[in-house]
Amino acid sequence: MANDLSLHYGVISKPLITEKGTQQQEEANAYHFRVKPRANKIQIRQAVEAIFGVKVTRVNTMSRQGKRKRVGMRFGKGQDWKKAIVTLQEGDSIEFL
Repeated sequence: MANDLSLHYGVISKPLITEKGTQQQEEANAYHFRVKPRANKIQIRQAVEAIFGVKVTRVNTMSRQGKRKRVGMRFGKGQDWKKAIVTLQEGDSIEFL
């Protein structure tokens, strides 16, 4: 069981606390997470249900491009990442703080 939980923690990187995310938590019971780029919706659903002990009804994902960065005359790019919006069953909630 402990090994399974470590696999789930490998899928979810961290929760995203933003103004839009907070608004969706209140209105639609939807939570935003930063997840590993290779994770699929099934893995994300299983990870959230196992870690937080809630029932997930819907998972939406989007891949985000890393931002362009400049240091002096050189240009670089931030890391690409994936965002997941997880909608929970009515009555379930997740406490981050």
